[in-house]
Amino acid sequence: MMANRAVEKTVSALQGRGDISGTAGPLMARLPKVRGRLAEYASLARLSWFRTGGPAEILFEPADEDDLVCFLRGLPGDVPLTVIGVGSNLLVRDGGVDGVVIRLGRAFAGIRARGDMVKAGAGAMDVHVARAAADAGVAGLEFLIGVPGTIGGAIAMNAGAYGHEVADVVQHVRAVDRWGHVQDMTPADLKFSYRRSVVDDRLILLCACLKGMAGQSADIRARMADISAQRSDSQPIGTRTGGSTFKNPASETGGGQKAWELIDRAGCRGLAVGDAQVSEKHCNFLINRGRASADDIERLGEMVRARVRDETGVMLDWEIRRIGKPGVSHESGEAQG
Repeated sequence: MMANRAVEKTVSALQGRGDISGTAGPLMARLPKVRGRLAEYASLARLSWFRTGGPAEILFEPADEDDLVCFLRGLPGDVPLTVIGVGSNLLVRDGGVDGVVIRLGRAFAGIRARGDMVKAGAGAMDVHVARAAADAGVAGLEFLIGVPGTIGGAIAMNAGAYGHEVADVVQHVRAVDRWGHVQDMTPADLKFSYRRSVVDDRLILLCACLKGMAGQSADIRARMADISAQRSDSQPIGTRTGGSTFKNPASETGGGQKAWELIDRAGCRGLAVGDAQVSEKHCNFLINRGRASADDIERLGEMVRARVRDETGVMLDWEIRRIGKPGVSHESGEAQG
């Protein structure tokens, strides 16, 4: 099924209910005034690395921290709130996302290094943080060059790569809750575990201080180049993908095997639903070959989980974050492969 066809049907259904019109809808009228950007029925597909999915009822991109805090303090408590980064590990369902979606932009992307510490805004890209650290001679953050997305997203899911994870380097973070209360948090407050923290849509990260160690910039860049080369050799870089799809199971559950090994063992490499496919290069990656709907991608993921369970007895957990509601109708193709 063509992804845009699913979105068009969703738009038609919303228009039929009066939820979308040429004038400001009822939700927009209830929102506080802002200095940033508020947009109705804003495309999230363009913000997702999968390049598919439905719209946000309202998309808010705050001008700065004060703008965000004031907005949250004035936001009615019954309005659903969803926070996204750059969409690197995200699947937006075809029916879109109700309520307000908040996306932190350039105002939250600053990076500053001092001594062995790097302070980064939650909207700063992980790769930019790694490069800034290298320029400042701060070692220990090289692994971030292999983590797609932003620092905020990386902390929220305790992202990791090449033997390291964000929990290893976070010193403290600044955050604001759903009601506009700003707070400083320590790693203990964040309760890190494998690919998890306490951060959810009731808590928006603003910035973080990361601790490394003194190092030589040339040596740091060499290690980063090695990580980038490994990533390029083993992952489908440059495709429409949401990154690593499933978490590696606990060793006592998965017998020490990683998610990709279990997927391969279940014969899922290259498996496809419509234009969604399990990558031939790295089978813990799902890719959009061009016209996949979010439903195609999610159904393919669930098919992989079922085959792995039937073959190995292990039920894989999603690592990709899935938000929103299904589209009005599903016309996906049958499984191939």
